[in-house]
Amino acid sequence: MLELVVGFSLLLLGAICAGSFGLPSKFVAKDLPWETLWGPFFLFVTLLLPLVAGPFLVPSLFAIYAKVGFLGLLLPFMFGLLWGLGSMTLGLSFAFIGLSLAYGINYGGMLIVGSMGPMLIHSPEKIQTLSGIVILGGVAICLVGIVFCGRAGVLKAASEAAHAPATEEAAPPKKSALPGLLLALASGIFCGCYNIAFSFALPNQYVGDHSIFQTTIEAGVTGWRDTLPATFLILFGGFFSACSYCVWKLNKNKTWGSFLAPKTTIVLAIAFVMAVLHDVALVFFGLAVSLLGNVSVSLAIFTALAIIVGNFNGFVTGEWRTASKESVRWISAGIAVLVIAVAILAVGRGLDTPNQEPPEGSEAMAYQIESD
Repeated sequence: MLELVVGFSLLLLGAICAGSFGLPSKFVAKDLPWETLWGPFFLFVTLLLPLVAGPFLVPSLFAIYAKVGFLGLLLPFMFGLLWGLGSMTLGLSFAFIGLSLAYGINYGGMLIVGSMGPMLIHSPEKIQTLSGIVILGGVAICLVGIVFCGRAGVLKAASEAAHAPATEEAAPPKKSALPGLLLALASGIFCGCYNIAFSFALPNQYVGDHSIFQTTIEAGVTGWRDTLPATFLILFGGFFSACSYCVWKLNKNKTWGSFLAPKTTIVLAIAFVMAVLHDVALVFFGLAVSLLGNVSVSLAIFTALAIIVGNFNGFVTGEWRTASKESVRWISAGIAVLVIAVAILAVGRGLDTPNQEPPEGSEAMAYQIESD
């Protein structure tokens, strides 16, 4: 009973971190270039924190990588690179449409790709089973939730434009939500590649017995730590995509000098706090799964709570203060539908027979972040 209480408490703490890591960005000056905040954030998340925490938590980390070999590292790394693109576009979508919409659409897209991707790659025959049919139903409901959230974004943008102050020379500015909505959807699709990356870290037909997870177990790293070598590799893949984009932005906009401004110290501190929240969410989730044991249900609860937390943060920070009541109803309905979809996906994955379910804890970090 105590393990159950502690496990659910850790899930809640992890979801609060996952749904809140973007919140500190709202307290950065509006005139600050996007890349000045998010560049350091991605550097902390994908490189500095894993390099510092990795050898401490898993002393045999680099020996594990060496034993796995190139082929076993390549596919998790490559899909981790795609996950980095998703994290980068999520950061962009925050700036366009705010936390509520971005989190809702991101998690919806991530659930679809994260649920269907590994199945289609490793065991497409499951689509014809009861489990596959239920998962397809959950994916369809996810799409409905994303459409609801998108409708809310369009209505929100229209109501804000209608209430924007107009001068004698100009009409109220027209603001389109479409770029932000597309960015959020793209972020969800790419963030879902985290699950695909992790599926290649498990024993599979591409690498046989030389998978990261199997090698980690053989090295004596068990319990909640058994997923960390794979997690750190996926994060490292994200370093090349997310940080490269930020460097490109810094060069293109000639904003390197913004790091010399007096307020940069505060910005770096905010980026570090965001990175810690992001990575601590991973750790809390891994600890929770090690206690609760059921990966699918834990992942569903975690995702649903993170969606709720992200939207709560958006509402309390005033993102919907000037939005129409109709748009608020649409976003509320969209979030409710996404939470229902999460539950259905959990049921679908739970219908797998025991020999189809990955080893205990093997998917402990496969959510995005997230995510992120």
